[in-house]
Amino acid sequence: MTDLLFRGGRAFLAAGSFAEAVLVRDGRIAAVGAEAELARLAAPRCETVDLGGGLLVPGITDAHMHPVQAGLERARCDLSAVYGLPEYLEKIVGYAAAHPDREWIDGGGWDMSAFPGGLPHRSQLDFLDRPVYLIQRDHHAAWVNGRALEIAGITRDTPDPADGRIERDADGAPSGVLHEGAMDLVGLLAPRPTGQDLLEALLDAQSHLFSLGITGWQDAIVGSYAGSDDQLPTYVSAASSGRLKARVTGALWWDRARGAEQIDELLERRKAAEGLETFRAGSVKIMQDGITENFTAAVIEPYCRCGGTGLSYVDPEALKGYVAELDRHGFQVHFHAIGERAVREALDALEGTDPVNRHHIAHLQIVTPADVPRFARLGVTANLQPLWATHHAQMDELTIPFLGEERSSWQYPFADLLRAGTRFCAGSDWPVSNADPLQGMHVAVNRTEPGGSVHADYPTAQTPFLPGQAIDLATVLTAYTAGSAWINHDDDAGTITAGNRADLVVLDRDPFAGPQEDIWRTRAAMTFVGGEQVH
Repeated sequence: MTDLLFRGGRAFLAAGSFAEAVLVRDGRIAAVGAEAELARLAAPRCETVDLGGGLLVPGITDAHMHPVQAGLERARCDLSAVYGLPEYLEKIVGYAAAHPDREWIDGGGWDMSAFPGGLPHRSQLDFLDRPVYLIQRDHHAAWVNGRALEIAGITRDTPDPADGRIERDADGAPSGVLHEGAMDLVGLLAPRPTGQDLLEALLDAQSHLFSLGITGWQDAIVGSYAGSDDQLPTYVSAASSGRLKARVTGALWWDRARGAEQIDELLERRKAAEGLETFRAGSVKIMQDGITENFTAAVIEPYCRCGGTGLSYVDPEALKGYVAELDRHGFQVHFHAIGERAVREALDALEGTDPVNRHHIAHLQIVTPADVPRFARLGVTANLQPLWATHHAQMDELTIPFLGEERSSWQYPFADLLRAGTRFCAGSDWPVSNADPLQGMHVAVNRTEPGGSVHADYPTAQTPFLPGQAIDLATVLTAYTAGSAWINHDDDAGTITAGNRADLVVLDRDPFAGPQEDIWRTRAAMTFVGGEQVH
């Protein structure tokens, strides 16, 4: 393999530390330093990569995403790039016309804030003669039409499942929105993707992620959930054949309707990935609650206006035993926790576990000040999804009014966690939100909506959201690189250090050199995995 000399800009090494040039040999970083010195070390046949005044950064690892599901949605009725009922209906009608042979119209990406009270209605889709199943952007609800409800046999007499809710009209009739576990009542009846569909979705997602500078990720649900099929065979196939070039950790899904008896099955599923170079399955995903907007996030005090304290999907006392056993087997535990009670329940369950397993809690929308220092004390990593920490319609209209003033001030406390010594990793939750890591970094630094987002023109979108919780660019870039590689146990990546694998990204500008308000404009110009250019 030809030597590569990256020059003509600078390379980000660590907070406040940069280098002039980087030399790559045989897929590894051979040297870091002054350009003239590295030019002397390079082989006679050395290819120069001109940074063009941009910034060279380590390959970005997204610590929480769902790329197979994203790839499937990109191939179906994808509503993620538009906003509002007229735009959604235009997309749906166009998709239905373009695919007259498809038995169902399925896809997703709609935003709760586009509808009064956050709720669409079946009647808006009943002009279609085919069943419709559209997953909400956050993947915690589905919008269906009357035909889909009829096929599923859902009526006013159908009880809510233990882990979900059927939204209903005033007369008790199902309205067409299915929350959480109720999604499966329809989702599992929709046509299943073939193995080839899943593989193509993964490879399409990988190509898209490479274009954003993402060279690795943690798939936050590897298993059957919310109508999606198990992706483990897809990852094993792609890694075995060499088509999976990114480094991926799969977080095996914890079935919240079952208990410790599933741990033996998880051990067998972990074995399926043994010996693969680009995929491992050493993490277990436990979703402890839902989301604030539909009042399923687990909170301590009741929601304002509507009451209720949300759902703890796994009994907190039983959870402690499950986590302890997973920890003994060397599994990493990857928690979803949105509400402050769920965060506390996750931290309680992680008391006494072995930090060597690198447990982490994702989302962390609401954290009580008393629980902030527990992360560092317990050695638990905070897995940030920065894009959500802004004023947008879902925050201002569907969240803050129901949390109240004090609890709303506890949201996304990145700076408080940092001051307490918490280790960070970061991700997007794609396709829940934009996969572009520079957009997430922009929000972490500015606490405002990035330009070009569907909420960028919302009246308060450029008013910083809890600006005292902003963190600096070096910190959040480190979270997306070194922090997320570390959480994936990918210990020879994440930093530009001699000996590390040459997973590298050339940014088209140096975001440290320009106004922080323009971070979102930065793009990945080139992406390298093991020294091979993949974008």
